[in-house]
Amino acid sequence: MNKNFIVTFAVLMAMSSFGIHAQENSEAFDIKSFFHKRKMFFTSELNLTPREVEEFIPILEELQQKKFEAGQRCRKLTREIKHKTNPKDSEYLEIIDECLKVGLKEAELEKEYYEIFKKVLSPEKLYRYKEVEFKFVREFLDKGSNARDRGGHKRGEK
Repeated sequence: MNKNFIVTFAVLMAMSSFGIHAQENSEAFDIKSFFHKRKMFFTSELNLTPREVEEFIPILEELQQKKFEAGQRCRKLTREIKHKTNPKDSEYLEIIDECLKVGLKEAELEKEYYEIFKKVLSPEKLYRYKEVEFKFVREFLDKGSNARDRGGHKRGEK
């Protein structure tokens, strides 16, 4: 499966699970805080200069928004089929086809934005960007799991 799809899916799932946990505590998911933490994480991990932060972060956010939009139909169809009693094979195939299209679209976006990022980041920072993105997702997911654990739920429980 496409690594970009996996990362995007993991971030969306993390945001979703964090949002569910926050609702249990009568709090809403703070998207601004999430983006701020991601900005600080990338700034620190990539050792970005102020100029790089000013140029790179808005472009990164634009890329993430486009990836999110590209996957909307796939996520919608996936949610819908979970509520169907006897889904048809054609419905499963439609979801698979749609999600594969997402992977292709994300790869196109990555290539397009890679060219833009090359103008902003050094080759080393550009190389490390994907590593940092994976690290951020892992840490975000781990923190979400730990927050649920502190809330009295064991891992694997609902």
